[in-house]
Amino acid sequence: MSKRLLLALAGTLMVLAGAARAEVDENYSVVLLTENFPPYNMSINGKNFAQEDNIDGIAVDIVREMFKRAGVKYSLTLRFPWDRIYKLAMDKPGYGVFVTARLPEREQSFKWVGPIGPDDWIMLARGDSQITLGSLDDARKYKVGAYKGDAIAEYLTQQKLEPLTALRDQENARKLEKGQIDLWATGDPAGRYLAKQEGVGGLKTVLRFNQAELYLALNKEVPDEVVSKLQTALDQMRTEGYVDEILNSYL
Repeated sequence: MSKRLLLALAGTLMVLAGAARAEVDENYSVVLLTENFPPYNMSINGKNFAQEDNIDGIAVDIVREMFKRAGVKYSLTLRFPWDRIYKLAMDKPGYGVFVTARLPEREQSFKWVGPIGPDDWIMLARGDSQITLGSLDDARKYKVGAYKGDAIAEYLTQQKLEPLTALRDQENARKLEKGQIDLWATGDPAGRYLAKQEGVGGLKTVLRFNQAELYLALNKEVPDEVVSKLQTALDQMRTEGYVDEILNSYL
């Protein structure tokens, strides 16, 4: 076979490969999973299963706009519990989960887009509590409630605090009010929002022990090009002030 013919065949294969990539890119869709985590993600009817337009919240609004600007297709489902959807996103190609804290021990498990919003870690006590904390170590002698599978609960476990975990973070608001726990380790503003939704007021922050940022975590098989498009769209939204507008509209 002549050198000229080989070059021609190689050129044809490159064109076909490029066309195939373009077709994959155009039809590529991400399966997005989230949970009830107000005010970032929540079902409109308050139930633990919802799809598409029946989900709203700060992160949901931001993610929808981000995918729209990036030109990437997606489906969106809110499910329960968090442990399950987190594992699905980690194990299944083309899946993603939001919002979740980007921690060193999670770094290699996903591809990341963000940050979407802040999530300071705090200890809340009842308004009439006499508890004062100078550090996380001071909390060891108290019953601390946390959300099962959440980054905060994982961190407290690593610090040997052995938190009492609940399947829904808002359950801890009621437990705190009833005296079943002494402290509630949660996020800010999420914890205050959840307490308000449960009709629990007057809680006070006795310790702020970490500052975290919340992200969209994508399965490692999601193409880098898709991740880059989403990050570029989010960066543009932040520069325009769009992200702050969404945050302020809920808080």
